[in-house]
Amino acid sequence: MLRWMAFIFALGFAPLTAQEAAESWPVYENVYVNDYAGVIDLDAETRIKGRLELLREETGVETTVLTLPTRQGFTATPTMEDFATRLFNHWGIGDASRNDGILILVLVNDREMRVELGSGYPAAFDRQAQDIIDRVFLPAFREGTFSDGIEDGTDAVITRIARDHVAGNVPGDSWEPSGNGSGVIGWVFGTLAALGALVAVFSRKIIDRLSRCPSCGERGVETARHRLVAPTRSATGRGEKIMDCPHCGYHAVTPYSIPRITSSSSGSSGGFGGGSSSGGGASGRW
Repeated sequence: MLRWMAFIFALGFAPLTAQEAAESWPVYENVYVNDYAGVIDLDAETRIKGRLELLREETGVETTVLTLPTRQGFTATPTMEDFATRLFNHWGIGDASRNDGILILVLVNDREMRVELGSGYPAAFDRQAQDIIDRVFLPAFREGTFSDGIEDGTDAVITRIARDHVAGNVPGDSWEPSGNGSGVIGWVFGTLAALGALVAVFSRKIIDRLSRCPSCGERGVETARHRLVAPTRSATGRGEKIMDCPHCGYHAVTPYSIPRITSSSSGSSGGFGGGSSSGGGASGRW
């Protein structure tokens, strides 16, 4: 009920400035996840928020997830892609100097979605976004498992787009079958890349099974991160990584630092950093 009230509020009951009087856009209550369509499980929403908050703390990249039943009722746009770009710029997602924000938009009743990228991403990341949509988001959506699809897809966006971009890794050209030797080679590398993507996407589900305890050697170590001191504009923050073994009781705490807040700010009430998009990204329909 609260989600629907928020969605109705987003449709036009929010006060508008004179400049915005002729337009109507969704409003956000949280900079990480706004599930106005009500399709994300509460536990999954908590996990997604935690990963996006950690991404922002560690890299400064602002990534946000928005679900709506439909874009109808908001400012009329010719396409879903135009709607996503204009909404991205209206919210100002991403750092204003780097333009590295990401919007994951899912329109449930319209059966459309988009991963909109800030203008700081090279075109190669458009192909990366399309691959994630085709391989991760859409298969789950076609099965009606929106919560799983959004969580797994967001994980893939974090790993293959946000963190890769920060690390300076640019995706290679997508392969195209050509019937010659180069096409076979491209197919091989494309297959290997797809396998690597699947491992990255499902890593959160298998990490406990693969991790071994440094004390007893058994698999199934559980890890968690906790922020102890929030960062400010003048000082770094502090956090701790906790490892626990359910087999032998091994317990370890490893400290880590959190970068200072930049112009992009942090926290659900801090808002976005004023970034913009020039229409980069990818779309999908199911």
